[in-house]
Amino acid sequence: MPKKRFFRTRAHCNPLSYNDGFAYPVAPDEFDWTAHYPNIPEEDRVVTVLDIGMGFGGLTVSLATSLPNNLVLGMEIRAKVCEYVRLRIEALRVDHPGQYQNSSCLRTNCMRYLPNFFRKHQMEKIFICFPDPHFKAKNHRRRIVSHILLSEYAYLLKPGGRLYTVTDVEELHKWHVEKCEAHPSFRRVPDSEALANDPGVRTMLEDTEESKKVARLGGNKHFAVYERIADFHPEDGATGSSSSSDSKFNTHIMKLFE
Repeated sequence: MPKKRFFRTRAHCNPLSYNDGFAYPVAPDEFDWTAHYPNIPEEDRVVTVLDIGMGFGGLTVSLATSLPNNLVLGMEIRAKVCEYVRLRIEALRVDHPGQYQNSSCLRTNCMRYLPNFFRKHQMEKIFICFPDPHFKAKNHRRRIVSHILLSEYAYLLKPGGRLYTVTDVEELHKWHVEKCEAHPSFRRVPDSEALANDPGVRTMLEDTEESKKVARLGGNKHFAVYERIADFHPEDGATGSSSSSDSKFNTHIMKLFE
């Protein structure tokens, strides 16, 4: 198992300045996932769970065992941290034969390249755990939850898929809630329902390195779970709570990414 002390790096970086040096496909079907999931049959190499900003990979490897029928991918912008997680997964595969074959990691900038790797409605779950708060107002555009990025997450999530957020910073939690509540593609899952019925919630609250650190220090963990609402298509004759503004929004998103 690799040692963290050999992979120390800055706690955070500016994602808006890390736009060069990343290899990415022109389209999702052009990326070869063989190196990431070598023991998974080619026809089954479809990532359905994302850990955005995976850090040292605690959630990524935990999800591999709690969601054995899903391919889990941790994504991280920092090179040293990503290399640590890659070696960690390799060691776990050796120490536990037959396990962790469904987990991997990839270094990239999630604020720019997600649609290059994944198809529309491919994801079942997207986790955003303890992201950089970027406290200064001028740096809020660096936050990983925004209206624009939520539109990307909505594009990637299948209807009924879930977006998970957790932070120990109350102000950032309120930001997450404000942005998600204002987005027409998401509805909040009641906290009690999420805790009772969704094992992913307990995993993100207990198994990430940051969640364990917060628990040791006696801090609070603020979480929210949002479900992807099905797109409204006027040609389907749907009526009810969907408004004309929702349909215009969905049409705009489809034109943007198709």
